[in-house]
Amino acid sequence: MSQIARTVRRLARRRKLVVLVAVVSMLVAAIAIVFGTRPAAPEASPLPRPPGTTVATASAAVSPAVVRPKREPDPALAPNEPKTADYKVLAKAAAEMIYTWDARKSTFSAVYERVRSWWDVLPDGSNPLTVLAQEFQATGVTAASFASLSGMQAYRTAAVASSACDDQLAQVKAQPAPWVGLHVCTFTLKVTEHQAGGDNSYSAPVSVMVNCPPAANAPADRCVMVGFYASPDRIVY
Repeated sequence: MSQIARTVRRLARRRKLVVLVAVVSMLVAAIAIVFGTRPAAPEASPLPRPPGTTVATASAAVSPAVVRPKREPDPALAPNEPKTADYKVLAKAAAEMIYTWDARKSTFSAVYERVRSWWDVLPDGSNPLTVLAQEFQATGVTAASFASLSGMQAYRTAAVASSACDDQLAQVKAQPAPWVGLHVCTFTLKVTEHQAGGDNSYSAPVSVMVNCPPAANAPADRCVMVGFYASPDRIVY
């Protein structure tokens, strides 16, 4: 009887062990199924470029600022100066203006300033006002003579009798202007000096230099006078 009881107890313990092993096996299988069906982790995407790198790259691509030289402001239009891009029109008007004055209404300083207002000084200084002063006196009038002319109610007029420009002048043809847009015209003027005692007429040559577009040192839309010669040894023929 005791032998049977011991056998039963051993069988009972063995059955519990089998049940325990079965339970453990089922748990292991369940865990394997759960982890086996879990979705795979996504591949790591590359990290974005640090902002500092992006800024540095953009900065390197930007070229340094280009500093452009400032253009000189266009000279103001002088009284009675025609606004034209036709160099012949301006040169003719300038030639007649240079030899015209009226001592009844103006002082020598006013006449000189009128001529000065037409003279455009170039940026390179190649046509200084000292040349203007010399050539203006070569037209036959000075401060001293003008004072006496005012007492005689004198005035002077001038009109173009003939002209030649650029390649029509042998000296210009032999030595062309240093840049495109610079022109030279030589005029023969019929000059008349009117005084209380009578009139005096004569011919006078004058060479006028005019600067026009497309010259870089000329206004964009018109010509300007940049010089004239009235001295006999400086006339351009």
